[in-house]
Amino acid sequence: MNTSTTSTLSRSDIRPANGGKTGSKTGTVSELRQVLWSFRREFVMVGCLSMLANVLMLTPTLYMLQVYDRVMSSHSELTLLAVSLLTMGLFAVMGLAEWLRSRMLVTAGVRLDNQLGSRVFHASFAAHLNQADTNPGRAFSDLITVRQFITGNGTLALFDLPWAPIYLAVLFLLHPMLGWLSIVFALIQGLLVWLGHRGSIKPSEEASQAQSDTNLYLQSKLRNSEVVEALGMSPQLQAKWQEKHVRELELHAQAGGKVGRMTAISKFVRYTQQSLALGAGALLVINGELSPGAMIAANVLMSRALAPIDMLVSIWRGFIGARLAFERLETLLDMHPAAPSTRQQTPPRGALQLKQVGATAPGREKPILKDINLQIEPGQVLVVMGPSGSGKTTLAKTMIGIWPDVQGQVLLDQVTLSSWDRTALGPHIGYLPQDIELFDGSIADNIARLNAVNPDKVILAAQQTGLHEAILRFPKGYDTPVGEAGSLLSGGQRQRLGLARALYGQPQLVVLDEPNANLDDAGEAALSNAISKLKTAGKTVVLITHRPAALAVADLLLILRDGQVLYNGPRDVVLKELNAAAARANSAQAAT
Repeated sequence: MNTSTTSTLSRSDIRPANGGKTGSKTGTVSELRQVLWSFRREFVMVGCLSMLANVLMLTPTLYMLQVYDRVMSSHSELTLLAVSLLTMGLFAVMGLAEWLRSRMLVTAGVRLDNQLGSRVFHASFAAHLNQADTNPGRAFSDLITVRQFITGNGTLALFDLPWAPIYLAVLFLLHPMLGWLSIVFALIQGLLVWLGHRGSIKPSEEASQAQSDTNLYLQSKLRNSEVVEALGMSPQLQAKWQEKHVRELELHAQAGGKVGRMTAISKFVRYTQQSLALGAGALLVINGELSPGAMIAANVLMSRALAPIDMLVSIWRGFIGARLAFERLETLLDMHPAAPSTRQQTPPRGALQLKQVGATAPGREKPILKDINLQIEPGQVLVVMGPSGSGKTTLAKTMIGIWPDVQGQVLLDQVTLSSWDRTALGPHIGYLPQDIELFDGSIADNIARLNAVNPDKVILAAQQTGLHEAILRFPKGYDTPVGEAGSLLSGGQRQRLGLARALYGQPQLVVLDEPNANLDDAGEAALSNAISKLKTAGKTVVLITHRPAALAVADLLLILRDGQVLYNGPRDVVLKELNAAAARANSAQAAT
C-alpha cells in the first residue's frame, strides 16, 4: 500500500479539471462524442446503403419513361415484360438496402445503449450524490431519446438529403424549367426548416423544463404522502401542482402550436409543389418540349427530391429534443467522468484522519464545517456530540467521502478517499444515515446490501443489533419482502435493520449517525454491545449521538458547535474540560 499518497479532496475529485465544462467548449472531444465516433464504421455503411437506395429511387422515373414513351408507342408486350421484371428486381435491391440500413441503425442503437448505460447510471448517481442533479432518472430518458433519434427516420432523412441534388440534376436533364421549379420549392422548404428551428427551439426547451419540474415536484410530495394526508395538506399541494401543471400545458401548447403551424405550411407547400410540377409538365407537353412519360416521371422525381427536406420539417421537434438530450448527456458524462482503474483497492486497516477539513453546500455562504482536524486509529470509538445544526451529519458524510464540496484532506490509511475504488472500498465501510432507506427485495437482501446473501453473515449482523428474533416472527422470516415488512416494522426495527446492513460483513470503518434515535432500552443495549464487539475486533467506529449514555463505549470525544471543533480528545480529558467549563460558567452566573 502506498502510504505517501496525499492530495486534497475537493471539487476537483468529483469533477474534471476543466471546471466542469464540456469537451466541445474546451477544444477537446467529449466522452459522448468519442462514443458516437466509435460507430463511424456503421454510419459509413449506412451512408453507402443510402447511396444505393437513393440511386435506385430513380427506378420508378425510368420505368415510367420506358412505359409511356417506348412500350405504349411500340405496343410491345415483350418489352413491357422485360422492363417490368428488371424494375421489380431493382425494387427488391432497393428494399433490401433500406432494410439493411434501418437494421444497422437499430443494432447501433442497442450497442450505444449497452455501451453508455452503465456510464450514465454511475454518472447520474454521482450527480445526485453531489447535489448537482435532483432528477437522475432524466439521464436515462435522455439516453433513450438520443438512441431513438439515431435509429429513427430523422437520421435516415439526413442520409437521404445529400442525394437530393442528384434528383435535381435529372430534372434539369428532363427540362431546365422543372429543375428551377424544384430549386424554388427546395429553398422554400429549407426556409421553413430554418424558421421552424428559430421559432420552436426556445418554447420546446421551456416546455421540457416545465414538464421536468412538474414531475419532480409531484414525486417529491408523494414521498411524504402520509404527512400530507394526516395534516390535510392535499388541497394546498394540489393547488401548487395545478399551477405548475397549467404552466406546463401552456408551454407545450405554445411549442406544439408553432410546430403544428410550420407543419401545416409545409403540407401546403408540398401539395402546391405537386400540383404545380404536374401543371408545368403539362405545359411543356402542350408546347412539345416534354413527353407525357417525362411529365409523370418528373412529378414523381420532384416529390422524391424534396422528400428529405419535408421529412426534416416533420421531425424537427424530435430533432430539438434529441439535441437537448445529447447536450445534457454530454455535460453529465463530462462533469462526472469514470473513475480510473488505478484506484486503491487494498482492504483498509481503518485509520481515519482529517486535516483542515471544511465543507460547504450550494447556495450557502457560511461553511458547514471549518478547519476540522482529528485522527482515529483502528480499535477506537469516537463519539461526536453537539447541538442540532452543528454539522455532525455533514462530518459523517465527509468521513466516508459522500459529501460533494469538501476542502482539506480526508485520509484513510494515509490515502485520500478519492484515491480508493469505491466498489472495492464499500464492503469495508459501514454507514447508518439518519433517514433509513430500504431497497426492493427481502430483509436478507437489504442486510446483505443487495449482494449474494451469505446466511451466516446476515444472521450475525441481525443478532448484533437484536433484530434476529423479530425477523423470525415474520411468516417468511429473512425472506420477507421489505415492501411487506415496511408496514410491519416499527421505527426502531427499521433503524436496527439499517444498523444490521451497516454491520454486515464486519466492515473496518463504521460511521453511525444517530443510531439510537428510535431505539428502546433493549435496542440501545444491543447497540452498545455491537459497538463493544467492533472495538474488540479492531474496527474504527464513529458514533454521532445526542445521548450521553453512548459515552460509556467512547475512547475519543468530539464536540462540535457551528461547524467548528469545540473540544476534541480522549473521552475523560474532554469530559473534565467540559465540567470545568460548566463550573466556570456557573460561577460567573452566580457572581452576576
